[in-house]
Amino acid sequence: MRTRRIAIVVVAAVATVTIVGYGAASAVVYDRLAKVSGDCPPAWESNDPTSFELLAFEGGPVNGHEDFDTAPYRMPDPEAVTIPSRDAGIEISGWYLPAEAPDAPAVVVVHGATACKRDHAILLPAGMLHRNGFSVLLIDLRDHGDSTFEDGRYAGGTEEYQDVLGAWDWLQTNRGVPADRIGLVGVSLGAATVLIATGHEPGVAASWEDSSYADLPSIMRDELTRGGYPTFLETGGVLAAKILSGDDLTSFSPLDGVDRLDGRPIFITHGDLDDRIAVRYGHALVVAAKAAGSNPETWFVAGSGHTQAMVDQPDEYERRLVDFFTATIGRSR
Repeated sequence: MRTRRIAIVVVAAVATVTIVGYGAASAVVYDRLAKVSGDCPPAWESNDPTSFELLAFEGGPVNGHEDFDTAPYRMPDPEAVTIPSRDAGIEISGWYLPAEAPDAPAVVVVHGATACKRDHAILLPAGMLHRNGFSVLLIDLRDHGDSTFEDGRYAGGTEEYQDVLGAWDWLQTNRGVPADRIGLVGVSLGAATVLIATGHEPGVAASWEDSSYADLPSIMRDELTRGGYPTFLETGGVLAAKILSGDDLTSFSPLDGVDRLDGRPIFITHGDLDDRIAVRYGHALVVAAKAAGSNPETWFVAGSGHTQAMVDQPDEYERRLVDFFTATIGRSR
């Protein structure tokens, strides 16, 4: 009997240590993968709508595009604006650049994780749209750039979508742009956030997504693998997010967003050599959109990496971007 009691105690102790160890490891890994500094990369400090270059996160020109001329896409001095998120207490920093025509349609442009509105991947499509007669609103999501620093961790779009919808609201209430004349553009995390926002707000007229993931569990496993961590930490990471940040990472996904399109127009683009967010996610979103009764426009770009189509094929990117929004939210009347 005594031997049995000892065995039970040992098993219980091992189980406790295992559970505690798993929880601690999950928390550490979640913090490493989701943490953001709240600042734009220092190398981008000089980037703004009036003068920007293609710059890597660590500084220096983007490999293979050292001679890319951004001059045609530069814009006037922006109006610096502060916008309330739909999530109370969060303020979003933005740059608003109205088109010359007072009745022009407008597009909100949203950056990726650890980036900000100074990213060339945001400034470039904004410049493409602006020079074709669209007003553009570039925003920093919470915990990024000049917006409210909430907890220093991003939530894969599951809370950031409120920031995008705050910007969508602001264009209507502060600039008088009708809802059916407002589009959304998102890049990487911004693309996922735009899709989630579109799913939550049936009034969003049209969305362009470049290089989104499809569902958080899958992208979490990819991120764990990329970081050299075991994928069995996925479940623990989801729990750690709830405990440490109050974020439910499984509450809503881009797949849920396209399920709720209800026929609204969407453009899905992805580079087939994307080693950051695999191209299979783009194909999964297309399948889901069609299954929900939508007819997505698509462009899977041969030879392009993560969000690189806009610099690999800028003329074609601009043509498709402008044509899509012209057909969906119109031009100046």
